[in-house]
Amino acid sequence: MRQIVLDTETTGLEPSQGHRIIEIGCVELVNRKLTGNHYHQYLQPDREIDEGAIEVHGISNEFLMDKPVFADAVEDFMSFIKGAELIIHNAPFDVGFINHELKLLNKNYGQVEEYCTVLDTLMLARKMHPGQKNSLDALCKRYDVDNSHRELHGALLDAEILADVYLLMTGGQTSLLLGGQEESLQNTVTGIRYVAKDRPRLKVIKATDAEQVAHEARLSAIGEASGGNCLWENLKD
Repeated sequence: MRQIVLDTETTGLEPSQGHRIIEIGCVELVNRKLTGNHYHQYLQPDREIDEGAIEVHGISNEFLMDKPVFADAVEDFMSFIKGAELIIHNAPFDVGFINHELKLLNKNYGQVEEYCTVLDTLMLARKMHPGQKNSLDALCKRYDVDNSHRELHGALLDAEILADVYLLMTGGQTSLLLGGQEESLQNTVTGIRYVAKDRPRLKVIKATDAEQVAHEARLSAIGEASGGNCLWENLKD
């Protein structure tokens, strides 16, 4: 399974007002492991960047003067994401801007949804944590992802952070080793330890009635908070 975690930075908030993409950052996951492959490109937008946007990402008009325009980067970008599942936080924003850029080319590229499926981690987080803050910063705090090096927004940096958050949100994956490293670590095991046949039986301590009641109450609370997606409740069915 190939997934691309994607983020963009833009000149402003609305493509309908002529705003453009100025940075694209993507990191690749294959079978839920970071591969080390990424796509990163700054773009010259043929317009001024809003002051409010500069305060968010710190990218200046002067910095982008010698960068390629989207038309010059589109082939490499579309080739990198084609056939993958895009993982994006607040996907309508980024997808809307990408589709706007494709439309401006007038070359029948269509829309990005014709090349990829899209998973919106903001919508996923709202289902998992209803009534709570679900910004990327809030999720980093909730899942103990270190984003202390993130003073400003940046497309590639935010994509890398989102990859960590997504893996933790969707399976408790905490080892983000690049392909091959995990296997090499597993190969350091020197032997197999067998349990003695005559070992004493393990003592089974059953839950008290009070503990069982507390357990059921906790499962009910988890089920309510997750919209009926409590794994242990489902297993009882």
